[in-house]
Amino acid sequence: MRGSRNRLARLALIGGLLSVLGLAGCSTTDTFEQPAPLPDVDESVEFKRVWSMSVGDGHDGEFLYLRPLNTGDVIYAASADGELVAVESEDGKVVWQTELNDRIFAGVAGDSDQLYLATREADLLALSRVDGSELWRASLPTEVLAAPQSNGELVVAQTTDGRVLAFEAESGEKRWQYDGVVPALSMRAAAAPLVGGDVVIASFANGKIMALSAESGQPLWQYEVGQPQGRTELERLVDIAGQPLVLDSAILVVGYQGKLALVDIRTGQEIWSRKASSLYSPMIGDGDIYLASANGDVVALRGSDRRELWTQDRLSWRQLTQPMIFDDYLVIGDYEGYLHILSREDGSLQGQLEFDDEGIRVAAQRLSNGNLLVFGNSGRMAVLRIRPID
Repeated sequence: MRGSRNRLARLALIGGLLSVLGLAGCSTTDTFEQPAPLPDVDESVEFKRVWSMSVGDGHDGEFLYLRPLNTGDVIYAASADGELVAVESEDGKVVWQTELNDRIFAGVAGDSDQLYLATREADLLALSRVDGSELWRASLPTEVLAAPQSNGELVVAQTTDGRVLAFEAESGEKRWQYDGVVPALSMRAAAAPLVGGDVVIASFANGKIMALSAESGQPLWQYEVGQPQGRTELERLVDIAGQPLVLDSAILVVGYQGKLALVDIRTGQEIWSRKASSLYSPMIGDGDIYLASANGDVVALRGSDRRELWTQDRLSWRQLTQPMIFDDYLVIGDYEGYLHILSREDGSLQGQLEFDDEGIRVAAQRLSNGNLLVFGNSGRMAVLRIRPID
């Protein structure tokens, strides 16, 4: 019974994330693991709104991850229905706003000159950071769910069928393409590629990360974050849906039903690993590692030996976002649109806010002025502060 229960629990978690290619869906009569009820919190801190606004219709009913781009003084945000805005991070004043004639599936990303989006019709768009005007567009072979990434010279997009394509940032001319392998069943989520000066790191739904030459797209090394196990396609899911985290000359990566691992970025050699399962990137603070596990448990690990420091299980199966460090706290969103404040010391719940009744799917971001940027599924965008309750 326990094995059956675990499989059904996994179904509950990934029901909205699955992209099925050639496989029948699960019956709607299946019994799923229920998310934990909203916990009661004896609040010691609270959120204080600095400013807020609405960005189009947000995700507009689509299962997307449209994360705003924070560049310091200016925030760029897009909605699925094609609204693109640039606002001042300090006070939310609109710098410019435009309506695109495309539905947006991925973005916003950018470099020092341009913004990048991917459309529902599988076009890669390059737009001016000055006014949002279109500079060029390039056709992609199929849809993109992860924001395209750029190092200023090269723009890289990764499609849902495992292809990695690189374009000249100035002209949009295609430079190279790498064709990866994806399983028949995968998450409807994807890790954005990492684009350095010499190397591109791409994560795939088969549980592997690949280092590709930025110049030619040729493979340099690969590392296996998860190895498919079990008899069913569901049991064999090993997606990497969170962008690896760069730590000096290494990357920290985690996979679904795989492991958390530190890997040398030059050679692909494993430095250390431990069993883990998560859909989102880990977070590092003062040498400790914070992870929102796939089952909704939030876990803190000591970086020096990966010993578990604490686990918070009162948010189980609430489809948490990546945790964001904010001073002595972690801030995490969930599928019902609540923001939760956890103590970094012991994981205890310290505060709570109902932010967006359509849910929160993208992680909060720390701004350079010390405030917190939050974007909800409905398109509500706000900058908040955390303050003690008197």
